[in-house]
Amino acid sequence: MKVIKLFLILFSILVFPFFIGNVYAEDPILISISSNLDQIVFDGKWTNSQEWKKSSYNQLNFDDGSRIHLRTAHQENFIYVHINFETDKVINKNSDSAIVCFDTKNDKTIIPETDDYCFSTTLNGKEPFTYQGNSIPAINGFFTKIKNHEDFTAVGSASDKNDRYDQYPHASYEFKIPTDVIGRTNNYGFYFSVFDADTQKHYSWPYDIKKQSITSISSPSHWGDLISPDKSLPELNFSILLYFIIPIMMMFSIVSKSNLFK
Repeated sequence: MKVIKLFLILFSILVFPFFIGNVYAEDPILISISSNLDQIVFDGKWTNSQEWKKSSYNQLNFDDGSRIHLRTAHQENFIYVHINFETDKVINKNSDSAIVCFDTKNDKTIIPETDDYCFSTTLNGKEPFTYQGNSIPAINGFFTKIKNHEDFTAVGSASDKNDRYDQYPHASYEFKIPTDVIGRTNNYGFYFSVFDADTQKHYSWPYDIKKQSITSISSPSHWGDLISPDKSLPELNFSILLYFIIPIMMMFSIVSKSNLFK
């Protein structure tokens, strides 16, 4: 009986934190495959009412009444993201901005590592930026600006009459992110944030992430998940599986030794 109790205690210590850590997690963003996003005109907005239709859709509502329409899709060597900030109707050129981040290993480290990438653009800005984690303190929270991939595109603009949700002009952002940079996986760590220069507020997903300044980027440990359900996903990550295998192996080892000395 003592052996069984010892095993149960050990098992609880190893496994319980895993479940607790996921109790309060946001539901993942589900990304779809598309057949026509390679035809997008990158002007930061809906160029026509059908442009982003073949993509996954999430409506994000915030406590102060702000609303964002998020569109995501992947096609061939790119991931496409459209952040439509419907309630940001005060257009602040070169000040309103958006950033999209990927944890390519989805290991959710506290300090960003080289597998973590962020992509940003300002409204009507001349050039977007790419940031990579490097474990070295920097103005962007351990992220350093790196050279853009030649096929990376990000544009911010004011929407117009073709917008699918509100014809009144508001901030809107389009991203075309090469998988040559972030790799190919069925499950990325994912985070995005928009900055409304008029109110000096950030709005992000996951919702509960707090920003300290315009330039700071949240720790990957707080990011959510971007999952591609149209590809095969393993039921259990191997590292998670070890949480179950190790206690069981230890239990059998303890039981075997106890039987030897009877």
